[in-house]
Amino acid sequence: MGIRRFLTTLACGLTLTAGHAAACDTALMLAIDVSNSVDTREYRLQIDGLADALQDPEIIDALLEGQVTLSMMQWSGEDRQDMSIGWVQMRTPADVARFAALARTTPRAFVMSDTAPAEAVAFALRQFEAVRECGRHILDVSGDGTPNAGSDVRGARLAAQRAGVTINGVAIESIGVAITGFYQRALVTRDGFVITARGHRDYPRAIRDKLIRELSRVIG
Repeated sequence: MGIRRFLTTLACGLTLTAGHAAACDTALMLAIDVSNSVDTREYRLQIDGLADALQDPEIIDALLEGQVTLSMMQWSGEDRQDMSIGWVQMRTPADVARFAALARTTPRAFVMSDTAPAEAVAFALRQFEAVRECGRHILDVSGDGTPNAGSDVRGARLAAQRAGVTINGVAIESIGVAITGFYQRALVTRDGFVITARGHRDYPRAIRDKLIRELSRVIG
């Protein structure tokens, strides 16, 4: 863990510390589900899909125009949250390329763990203290299951709304739309939305669509 955090800071160069974030349009945290329902292949589909989306020219332009600040976390059970990539402001194409490369090579933080999205949200909200200066605060939650551990998800959503943090979601479905429905009912905030991925193979398309929609104010 210590070596990975050192490499993260070294590779990014611009990792932000609490109270020192430069002004930006949007602080966007990408929260990746690594619970027991996600196998090794599915983890790679998520990570590679995210990295590929960050290399899309339209997304790169939007990130740079708004000097968007990005971070990435992994989450699973009640005490299983990891800030895998700290806050980094996207000032140049090289910043975006470094973040994408680092995301692609990030090792999985947890295995054989439950699904506790409420605790993931609570962890994420604490991290937004470091980027108060950003105009918008958005938490992306990607997942392929409903909770089987942890506290009430609706309570976590309410805490996010009170803190001014928007929660959006990518619901990764295998059959039907049960996860999409749960995200809509209990997880995403009033100003948030859900994108449905039809399986992990559809995740790259879904994460790109979600990023485009989130950054549409910058693009527009």
